[in-house]
Amino acid sequence: MPMPDEIVGLLRSKITLKWSDGHETAYPARDLRLLCRCAGCVGEMTGEALLDPTTVAPTIRAKSIELVGQYAISIAWTDGHTTGIYNFRDLRGNCPCLPCANLRAAGRTPGL
Repeated sequence: MPMPDEIVGLLRSKITLKWSDGHETAYPARDLRLLCRCAGCVGEMTGEALLDPTTVAPTIRAKSIELVGQYAISIAWTDGHTTGIYNFRDLRGNCPCLPCANLRAAGRTPGL
């Protein structure tokens, strides 16, 4: 999976990844925070959600976005959470836009 050409989202309500094929993947910041799969947000052994969505404010924002190798980003959130890693394959493959949702419904993976 290639890296995005650009990531825009510091202190914004959306985090947008711009890909070399021209596609843009935009996640509302709160939705992306709720997708965190770190051990503090999801039980390692059970997969059970540990993060209570009601504790994540609608105004949450990314304070910093750092590359993790060439496969992911790490986001420091305004709620103090810093341990999540979001890989590019999942970010692109689960893109919430309508064309990508239609591809998934047809059994295809967006961006791959």
